[in-house]
Formats: sequence, C-alpha cells, structure tokens
Amino acid sequence: MRKTAGAIALGAALTFSSVVGTGAGGVASAAPAQPRSQYPPSALVLSYAEGEDSGSAPVRRAVTLSCAPAPTGTHPTARRACAELRAVEGSFRTLTARTESGRICTREWRPVTVTAEGVWEGSRVWYEHTFPNPCFKNAVRSQVFEF
Repeated sequence: MRKTAGAIALGAALTFSSVVGTGAGGVASAAPAQPRSQYPPSALVLSYAEGEDSGSAPVRRAVTLSCAPAPTGTHPTARRACAELRAVEGSFRTLTARTESGRICTREWRPVTVTAEGVWEGSRVWYEHTFPNPCFKNAVRSQVFEF
C-alpha cells in the first residue's frame, strides 16, 4: 500500500509540475528584460553647494537633466546643456576647465562645489568640482552648471 501511495503522489507531483511548466527537475525562467527605449539611459542630478565639498556643504540648488531621447528635466537650459555634454562626450572635467579668457576674479576663499551624479548614456557618473569662489564658477563657459 505504501509503494502505491508513494507512486501516486510522485505521479501527481510530476503531472502538476509539467502543467505548471517547470517539468521534472526543470527550472522556469522569465524572458530577459527588453529595453523600453532605443536610447541608452541618461538621467542626471546636478547640484550647487556653498562649501568645500559635497559631503559637508549644504546644497543651495539642484536640477535634473535627461538628454535622451530629447532634452528634459528641471534644468533651465536643458537643450544647450545636453548639446555641451554630447560635444565633450560627457566629460564634466572638460566643461569645468573651459573658462572665459580675461576674466578677473578675486582671490577670496568662499568655495562653491558643483556635482553631477546619475547615468550618462548608460554609464554611471559621479563628478564633483570645487571652485574657490562664485566668480570662478561663473567664469566657466558652459550652461551645464548654470541654474
């Protein structure tokens, strides 16, 4: 009687598992996730803080910027900021190094820090740059950190 009950239970389990789709010893798997867009992800949070680094300085302003498939976000000049980022292939360092020639700034130490974090064309990014004072930040010829 035990062998019969065990065989019936095993048969029922195999039948149930084949109906569910896993089969005997098989593993059900989901289809791989398909991207919803033909564009790589691009979503950034840009911030401006008054202080020496982003960890200790209070954030004064922050905006969002997404460049694919079209420039969007709370950045006031999203279209131009995206064009500048594409032109330098997402190199924030290159953007913050471009300054107006002939600009004269005082040497006072009143640091401001800008950050960019998120995803740029499918790659994670995190960038931080500290300027000695707002004049040096405003001397940068880029719209990316102008907000």
